[in-house]
Amino acid sequence: MNSHSVLKNHFGFDKFRPMQEEIVDSIVHHKKDCLVLMPTGGGKSLCYQVPALLLPGITIVISPLIALMKDQVDALRLNGVNAAFLNSSQDRFTQDRLIEDVINGKIKLLYIAPERLSKQSSDFFGFLKQVNVSLFAIDEAHCISHWGHDFRPDYLHLSKLKTHFPESPIIALTATADEHTRQDILNRLHLDEPNVFISSFNRANIRYTIEDKNDHFEKLIEFLSVRPDQSGIIYCLSRNNTEEIAERLTERGFESLAYHAGLDPKIRNDRQEKFKRDEVKIIVATIAFGMGIDKSNVRFVIHTSIPKNIEGYYQETGRAGRDGLPSDALLFYSAGDVVKLKSFAVSESSKEQTMIMLNKLEQMSEYCSSYSCRRKFLLNYFGEKYAAPCNNCDICLNDSVIEKFDGTEIAQKALSAIARLNERFGITYVINFLKGSSNAKIYDEHKYLPTFGKGKEYAVDEWRHYFRQLIDQNIIEPSGEYNVLKISSRGKAVLFHNEKVALMPYKTKTVARKERKGKIESDVEKELTKEFDLNLFNELKAQRLILADRENVPAYVIFNDKTLTELAVKLPTNNSSLANVSGFGQIKIEKYGEPFLEIIRDYCQQHNISNHSDSSIVSTRKYKDSETDTLRTSLDLYLRGLTPNEIADKRNLKESTVMEHLFKFIVSGEINILKFVSNEKLQKILSVINLHGDKSLKILKEDLGDDYSYNEIKAAINYHYKKRINTLN
Repeated sequence: MNSHSVLKNHFGFDKFRPMQEEIVDSIVHHKKDCLVLMPTGGGKSLCYQVPALLLPGITIVISPLIALMKDQVDALRLNGVNAAFLNSSQDRFTQDRLIEDVINGKIKLLYIAPERLSKQSSDFFGFLKQVNVSLFAIDEAHCISHWGHDFRPDYLHLSKLKTHFPESPIIALTATADEHTRQDILNRLHLDEPNVFISSFNRANIRYTIEDKNDHFEKLIEFLSVRPDQSGIIYCLSRNNTEEIAERLTERGFESLAYHAGLDPKIRNDRQEKFKRDEVKIIVATIAFGMGIDKSNVRFVIHTSIPKNIEGYYQETGRAGRDGLPSDALLFYSAGDVVKLKSFAVSESSKEQTMIMLNKLEQMSEYCSSYSCRRKFLLNYFGEKYAAPCNNCDICLNDSVIEKFDGTEIAQKALSAIARLNERFGITYVINFLKGSSNAKIYDEHKYLPTFGKGKEYAVDEWRHYFRQLIDQNIIEPSGEYNVLKISSRGKAVLFHNEKVALMPYKTKTVARKERKGKIESDVEKELTKEFDLNLFNELKAQRLILADRENVPAYVIFNDKTLTELAVKLPTNNSSLANVSGFGQIKIEKYGEPFLEIIRDYCQQHNISNHSDSSIVSTRKYKDSETDTLRTSLDLYLRGLTPNEIADKRNLKESTVMEHLFKFIVSGEINILKFVSNEKLQKILSVINLHGDKSLKILKEDLGDDYSYNEIKAAINYHYKKRINTLN
């Protein structure tokens, strides 16, 4: 058996992703130690799971969280791999039986926590020496480094692995490690001339957006309203914040649960399971949540406060879109949160650690306030070059909808001020100098300089807005510990040779957000519906849920949404064509293939589809009739911000007709019911529908009275129908 047959038969993939095959070859054929940096969802697990099935002995996987162990073991078992985990959640009998299976060679991958290798559990090294350990895989390897954003003392015990098992290769894996952290991982694990693999950190399917935190809850509601059935994580700074936001969201019709370390462990586990199984769509959490979640269909990650460092932010946002479908990372930024986190960063025991934490926080703050491409900033931080624009972050999308203006004069005023001040001051002093401020402390000798007060026409925040852009365009360069402003070579060309500078107008981010509303807010729905029938996709999801319940695992462990998307596009009708669908290896074809094939065969028969072969992709076919087209035209205009009345005028239709169009998208989940009726009224209408049924609009209106409009009742009827469909699924 070779690596490609293992990849296909057990995992259902036809080819490796970039670097995976080289990593597998390094371990299996050359017994080399490896350090692997790959983004979350980039395929790190396969880098040790494939070698584990090719090597003769057992692979020991060190993983920090029980939930992650269980998910990965469940997925491996469904793929026909003998895998197990050993941790404190198991009783003594279960652990003893498992250890016996390991000794007898029945287990190929064993997942353990790092504490298992501590001094208190030192006999575990002796146990491992009784078996043939062919490979050690260390997940979340950055946890061993003081430079890492998530240092864990228990990981330090792993430094003894090479002493006890000098012949067994080690693969250390992480999604987040800067240069200092990488070197620290290598040193602490004593890796022997390792091969280092650094994959691209670019998660192209994730859209990065930063919003001002002012009025952030209403902005959050606006964001969620166009994603009513999507799964997501909302991160908060404190436990109280999680409880408050979860309660307020539920009151507004978005069922959500809080998760934090202060909850009883049983409650935490129950809420985590509900989220994993899609029983609740939104989890509101502190950063205690998520590291052990392998859920592939998380469509958005929201931060209500600035994270402490870029590594943590990158890892947390990486929990969105693991299946490769379009997803969002939204962060609400406030300078006040930065001040608050600075006080938390101080470590009385270590000045060095304090400086590291403060520096990382400063870089995170710079990312939020920057006016350059978010993706470029992130990738540059991790040492990866990237040429903007990415066309999938708020900055680049702003550039596409907002016209810049000639800001040469503004730039020259800023540069002249810096020059007159002999390049000795930071941004705050220079702005106060330009403003001719009487409140700020300005040296007397500077008040007589020609540039003093020459920028009074712009507010302080406006000047900051422009200075940030000049820095991003390398016209001005902050220098030294105090970020003293210097004029770059390009800046000199602007100042002395009148080189032109284009700037974005002040407050354009808010304007742009409104202008692009609808155009960019829910790409995943378009991705899922552009090439196939959404009804078929939902039927496949329902079948997946039946199988998941039978196996007692979350639905995404059976197949992710991307696999179901391929099924609905390719329309395979036999095992041969099913093998062309990503995620369907031979084992899963035998276990789960027939139920999905039956659904697709019935669908093809109902719609007279016969013009596809075993290997063709029916990607050009779009199951849309004229009625569906006109409905979706109304939806598109509505999502762009037009009112039903404006849509009616634009399309030469009656407003009542447009409303009927929009109500249908309540059923599909593309429009939130709360756009048409308050939550309080909705609950009352639903109770009356439960009493009378939903067949007679007249009876419902008579019972409800004049306070309830026909449109509100119609919207509620469609919502009631949606709930019935979900119950059947």
